[in-house]
Amino acid sequence: MSLPIPSCLPARPGLVRRGAGVDGQQRRLPLAHPEHLSSPAADGSLAARSQRAVWHPCTRLRPDAGANEPPLAIARGEGPWLIDTDGRRYFDAISSWWVNLFGHANPVINAALADQMQTLEHVMLAGCTHAPAVELAERLSALTGGALGNTFYASDGASAVEIALKMSFHYWHNTGLPAKREFVCLRHSYHGETVGALAVTDVAIFRDAYAPLTRRAHVVMSPDARQANPGESAADVATRALADLEALLRERAGQIAALIVEPLVQGAAGMAMYDPSYLEGARALCDRYRVHLIADEIAVGCGRTGTFFAWEQARERQEGEALPAHAWPDFLCLSKGISGGYLPLSLVLSRPEIQRAFVADDIARSFLHSHSYTGNPLACRAALATLDLFDSEDVLARNRERARWLADAMAPLAADPRLVNVRQRGMIWAADVDPEVAGADFASRFHLAAREQGVLARPIGHTIYLMPPYVFDQTLAEWLGEQLLATLHAVAGPMPEVRHAA
Repeated sequence: MSLPIPSCLPARPGLVRRGAGVDGQQRRLPLAHPEHLSSPAADGSLAARSQRAVWHPCTRLRPDAGANEPPLAIARGEGPWLIDTDGRRYFDAISSWWVNLFGHANPVINAALADQMQTLEHVMLAGCTHAPAVELAERLSALTGGALGNTFYASDGASAVEIALKMSFHYWHNTGLPAKREFVCLRHSYHGETVGALAVTDVAIFRDAYAPLTRRAHVVMSPDARQANPGESAADVATRALADLEALLRERAGQIAALIVEPLVQGAAGMAMYDPSYLEGARALCDRYRVHLIADEIAVGCGRTGTFFAWEQARERQEGEALPAHAWPDFLCLSKGISGGYLPLSLVLSRPEIQRAFVADDIARSFLHSHSYTGNPLACRAALATLDLFDSEDVLARNRERARWLADAMAPLAADPRLVNVRQRGMIWAADVDPEVAGADFASRFHLAAREQGVLARPIGHTIYLMPPYVFDQTLAEWLGEQLLATLHAVAGPMPEVRHAA
């Protein structure tokens, strides 16, 4: 199976006006060629100024400025809408890279931040503390029933992954097993782009350029249900993937520190979804072979999959029944939505026994990782307001209804014969466009065509997906489905006749 283009990788430019910009973002041009800065786009607009001054992430730099589509200049946000500098509105169908939960300029989060700014904007968390950091750690631990009792703060998802990897390695060193220094990740997994996180990221376009800097992880079969053979279920694929994992653990458990997984949905693999039985099976194997289990919930946490933590679906339970303490992962990484999409914040929840391994008079046994803005009060206060909204608005229950609206609204699109592997997990909907009809540079063309329909969407290769904020009604869901179907008609060719005949 070929690897779809990750969400933060722009599709290659091609068949659109002005040379098809790379997924709608402008590239900053090399300083060695200043003549490129005098292109027609080099005016006083916000987009042109961004072209000259900002190096945009996940954006291909092209020497021909005329081949670049200017970035979409956003002036403000309002609920699920983004409004550009010309006053055009766009439904934020991807939650601004999966971070926004309750809409832009949410009044509850706004008020919490305004209040926090009057008291404490920041203090270092080394040797100091403050109420928002303490309360957030307590509330998140309570959501795991106390199974994950300690919170280590950072600023972004890749940092959280690095922290979990370092903690696992250092734990084994402190407990007399220094040989356990290897890691395992799933095929097509994505865990960030810092050097440590790249070691457990199986996306060649991000990883290969920096391969000499990384310590490569073992890569095992993904439970991606799209790999099902004729007659196989998603659970059968998960069983095969578990067998592959066990074969590796049986051979290398003495050297392996941890397995890292994206629970239920592998985002950059094209929203690859898999059966929850894989999580329970992986937990059992990690226990049997004495290997840590890291759950990367940076993208899938905070209600995206139907439960607050995706890991809660690792085993079937009666309504109201808590997940047993032993069934939780050893580390759980959160970022993106935890602050409601307002401020950079990430964290690692870990089991109390992990922290106990670092308690010693010898400073070399301490975990000395740090960030200047660790546990920033403003970010923590935004996260607390986010948790308040989950409680006051019964978000998880209401999201079950929203998920049904989304499924119903996407039904006409899902029925289109050009789409395959239609799938949904909670508030994440995805489908793959048949490569025979997608054409060259599909992701870039779809992104630009969707903007013409008033939708901000960003396909991953040939995968169309939705991960909207939790602030839409049934009517808006139906409108979204109509716009995406119109976008597909605009950019994808018809199915070949032979396929129609089949």
